[in-house]
Amino acid sequence: MPLIEETVVPGDSLLTLPIVVIGNGPSGICLSYLLSGYRPYLSPEAIHPNPVLHTKLEEARHLSIVDQSVSFLFVLQHEAIDLEYLSEGLEGRSSNPVAVLFDTLLHPDADFGYDYPPVLHWKLEQHNYIPHIVLGKGPPGGAWHSMEGSMLTISFGDWMELPGLSFKEWAANKRRNTKSDRVMPEEIACYYKHYVKVMGLQKNFRDNVYITSVSRLYRGKDDEDRTQLNENISTQHLEMEDGQKSLIKRNWEVRGYQRATDGSHVPFCLFAENVALATGTFDSPGRLQVEGEDFPFVLHSMSDFGAAISKGKLRGKPDPVLIVGAGLTAADAVLCAYNNNIPVIHVFRRRVTDTSLIFKQLPKKLYPEYHKVYHMMCTQSHTVDSNLHSAYTSFPEHSVLSFKPEMKCVLQSACGLKKILKFSVALVLIGSHPNLFFLKDQGHSIGHHSNQPITCKGNPIEIDPYTYECTKEANLFALGPLVGDNFVRFLKGGALGIARCLAIRQKKKHELIESRDGGGDGVP
Repeated sequence: MPLIEETVVPGDSLLTLPIVVIGNGPSGICLSYLLSGYRPYLSPEAIHPNPVLHTKLEEARHLSIVDQSVSFLFVLQHEAIDLEYLSEGLEGRSSNPVAVLFDTLLHPDADFGYDYPPVLHWKLEQHNYIPHIVLGKGPPGGAWHSMEGSMLTISFGDWMELPGLSFKEWAANKRRNTKSDRVMPEEIACYYKHYVKVMGLQKNFRDNVYITSVSRLYRGKDDEDRTQLNENISTQHLEMEDGQKSLIKRNWEVRGYQRATDGSHVPFCLFAENVALATGTFDSPGRLQVEGEDFPFVLHSMSDFGAAISKGKLRGKPDPVLIVGAGLTAADAVLCAYNNNIPVIHVFRRRVTDTSLIFKQLPKKLYPEYHKVYHMMCTQSHTVDSNLHSAYTSFPEHSVLSFKPEMKCVLQSACGLKKILKFSVALVLIGSHPNLFFLKDQGHSIGHHSNQPITCKGNPIEIDPYTYECTKEANLFALGPLVGDNFVRFLKGGALGIARCLAIRQKKKHELIESRDGGGDGVP
């Protein structure tokens, strides 16, 4: 479905959407679900295992969770409950309180090993629909469509599901194997794509879309009256340095192109009152920044490694594969090579006893394959006097200094000793980062640490914890890994926070319009 074609008429209100969502992975899908008017209510028979939270929910059982979350500034008949009030006192594996709240409503006491059903049921309320568009490079599901298909997900299948559609029921209807609680990425990708269809969200999604810029529009003072109807009542006035007339910070301009079936690029330009960033963090693989890293035999993704194996490029090679990294993706690569009888050199900077290693946080019974890798990391390590093991050798507390054109690498230990190793292909798997090149200064100004690249762990986007609006850029929202919520379980809270915020602002806008139509003086 084509987007609006290229235009240079920023003043045309018909082209301005309340919100444009960039990214069509689970974050963007869940946000579209809530913006489309789906509302969560406390189920009539539900009793949440947390008695304090249940009592709070009972105070306004007849309202949806979104409406219960309306701020005290805009209460509905003095019955609404603040979102902060609902989140108070809850604990979970996210630093964002709304994420913890929504997760405990959808998966009560999941971290304690319980499999309680959600305490919510969903209703489609058409009058709550907020016009929006979701832009993605591929089909709905985002990066899940490009993940290595032979590995199992870290999270249980139930934890990967989105509101209103049970993953287990979907898998059963599709006659898919659900014997294991963990599933393959391909299953999840199919589920997300089906979710958009079965929930009737297709009209909001555009595939094969590439964003080239997202920038502010600055309108003249003459447009101030119309601008005040924007959802952000406290519109910012900007004084130009050269003494020009005051300008008003207003809409966003989103530019890019859509790739047509014939391969051509169709440019477009959209205008939005708000923009939500839901791009995830898989755009740019982490790099070592060492000499020779750009050689073609140095790979940075599991998909490239899997392709090399499937094409037989590593079959019969006498030299081992060099894998760099100590995370789960690196462990997946070790398993992939091991299962294909390819010898491995595994290099990582940490000690095997480091308590921050992800393997220390995974129960052995649920993740036996990762503990197999960890066992090899500990017991089959290289020492000064030993040779390489036949199938796997680990190099703890080592770093790569450089790659050489003859397929050799220079390693250095923590004590400064250097070693040169021959390999068949190198695979650097040290994490990934979002690519926000389409924002001013690549988004460096909106993180917790200004003027530094955005990363999901070290420098996520700084947001209001209850609205998910960027604290350093009004009308710009972010959710999912961009704000530190790497698990699908928790990114759904971002969708709730944003939908609730926009619902409040839409309500305020309608009150302003009604007040003016009725002869009032505008802002009450």
